[in-house]
Amino acid sequence: MNKQNQLAEIDRSGKPYIIYKSKKGFDLYTNFSKKIILNNQNVVSFLNKKNKSKKRDTDLFIGFFGYELLNNLINIKVPKQKNDNFYKGIFYKPEKKISLSNNFKFKDDKNFKNNDFKININRKLYTKIFNRFKKKIKSGETYQIKICTKYKTKSKINALDFFSRLSKTNLAPEAFMIRDKDYSIISCSPENLITKKGDDISTKPIAGTVKKTKSLNKKKALNYFKKNLKETKEHNMIVDMERNDLSRICKPGSVKLFKQKTVEEYKDLFHYVSLIKGKLKRKVKIIDIIKAMMPGGSVIGCPKISTLKLLNNQEKENRNIYTGSFGYIKFNGDMRFNIIIRSILNFKNISEISVASGVVVDSNANHEFNENYIKAKALIDLFK
Repeated sequence: MNKQNQLAEIDRSGKPYIIYKSKKGFDLYTNFSKKIILNNQNVVSFLNKKNKSKKRDTDLFIGFFGYELLNNLINIKVPKQKNDNFYKGIFYKPEKKISLSNNFKFKDDKNFKNNDFKININRKLYTKIFNRFKKKIKSGETYQIKICTKYKTKSKINALDFFSRLSKTNLAPEAFMIRDKDYSIISCSPENLITKKGDDISTKPIAGTVKKTKSLNKKKALNYFKKNLKETKEHNMIVDMERNDLSRICKPGSVKLFKQKTVEEYKDLFHYVSLIKGKLKRKVKIIDIIKAMMPGGSVIGCPKISTLKLLNNQEKENRNIYTGSFGYIKFNGDMRFNIIIRSILNFKNISEISVASGVVVDSNANHEFNENYIKAKALIDLFK
């Protein structure tokens, strides 16, 4: 049986499985022998557990940490918010791994009925929140803060069909999907938060977005970012914060900026990106790395802790997976995690897409509100 047919058979079987972007294509993980549902009580023991490696490529746990769980891990309280009781985090132990090419195909011929998306914060309310945060910036309580908006629709979807089409139109280096019995996640996340091999660790912050047009190519986008004071300020702040996060767990003097201010191209937009690397201190544990790096600063704002508190007191609805992290922890201690953005969470026949844009002192409310829609568009288009 070829891999294409294997994938279709696994999907039809109803068995849970995960697909994650690799360097050459995608890795499919299935035949899970363990499923660990995380909560605020068991997450520390999960991260501290020692697992014996037999040098198999399935010697790992793969899954996600939700936003609320990561806040709790660093002792940041999230007030009671409107929520749908989705999982705080889940990790799976796979027994089977299949390599897929970038060109895998899957089409579902069923016509699922989807309603129009509703936004939880309209332009008027967004502007009100924006102005409130602008005052916080001017008073020095934060320097940059990300306002989250959610698009929701009642829908039944086939996750693999959606992910197959998304990968064709908007292939992203941190793309993934999870299909389980009661939920699915489809993501074209572009942002790597942690890549750890041995004592080498790196992070790739993204801060800066511009809409693609017929006249705007990669070179012109780079010139736009360099000349735009707001985008440059935002990027510099996030890079400094990520360097600071890495410095907490890395050897003094080892944290270096390897690629500074490059441009990456996606379906509807260009991003402003940097790459930071460091060497871990001796005896740094997995839990130390997670607590230092998560939640990812580029999707929160800075300084991280005080900004998280401002956000959590403002937001009325649980973020669920959004700005959490998906990835794996190998039994030998190596790990790779993204930041969960550009994602669809389907749970209880509701699909939600969360997006956020950064507010700094030079920001414009109308521009940032429109930027949120640009970020959500590639996902909303899948429902048409």
